[in-house]
Amino acid sequence: MDSTARYLNFLGVDDPPDPGRARFRVLPVPYDLTTSYMPGTRRGPVAILEASAHVEWYDEVLGLEPVEHGILTLPPVEPETSGPAATMERVEAAARAQVEEGRFLLTLGGEHSITAPLVAAHRTVWPDLTVLQVDAHADLRDSYCGSPHNHACAMRRVVDQDVPLVQVGIRSLTREERELAEADPRITTFFAHELAGRPAGAWAAEVASRLGSRVYLTIDLDGLDPSIMPATGTPVPGGLSWWKLTTLLEVVSRSATLVGADLVELAPIGGMVAPDFLAARLAYRIMGLALRHREGIVKRER
Repeated sequence: MDSTARYLNFLGVDDPPDPGRARFRVLPVPYDLTTSYMPGTRRGPVAILEASAHVEWYDEVLGLEPVEHGILTLPPVEPETSGPAATMERVEAAARAQVEEGRFLLTLGGEHSITAPLVAAHRTVWPDLTVLQVDAHADLRDSYCGSPHNHACAMRRVVDQDVPLVQVGIRSLTREERELAEADPRITTFFAHELAGRPAGAWAAEVASRLGSRVYLTIDLDGLDPSIMPATGTPVPGGLSWWKLTTLLEVVSRSATLVGADLVELAPIGGMVAPDFLAARLAYRIMGLALRHREGIVKRER
């Protein structure tokens, strides 16, 4: 593999000799048609892939190397120029092909609107799916800027599929979104101000108790605090720290199986690589946690 191609594969690894046996598939979706503040999330997948080449393969928290189970980076999903709806169809088709083969699909966005078709693809295999959303924004608008496929409507399109939704870190929403979240029994919201100052393990256990046995994870990187994740289109103060987020994921993975995930809304900042590296390391941590039930791997005591 030449040096340029190396940065287009997650972790910079060569394609596995037998791609069909690779446990993990990484799907880049460089799409940001409906971003409403600062654009640039279409460059997120490439930035994460490039940064991932510098992530150590050994995860010191989990005590394992998830790469040993095989990682195949797929060709990116090209946006459909006819509009958002057609792009969503492309995303769902690309995801469905991987999920139905029994692979763990980790999708790199791109804007958050891509989550709804990803959830739809996973529900073909896991009809009892629950979605865990880490985000600054509720994303429960029915339509925004004239489109139901706007990134501000991402979770509304998930709930429309009759999928239970658990939101964590929310701190920006409309009155109508809050009223919907309070009225709809399928939606559980943990607001950022309710979590501030509480031990992460305690509230993470509450989150886990509201999830089913199979979880699809969607992380909008603006769910993290701008002090460690400034590279998003709509940064909001008061977000999660690295340790609070990873504690949440560890607690959830002890009681539920992670069946798929996406990381979205990274808008790279020229000359600032820390956010890109954070996203890459988070993606790799998610892979390790996804092995917990599928391979009988448990976290080593520290």
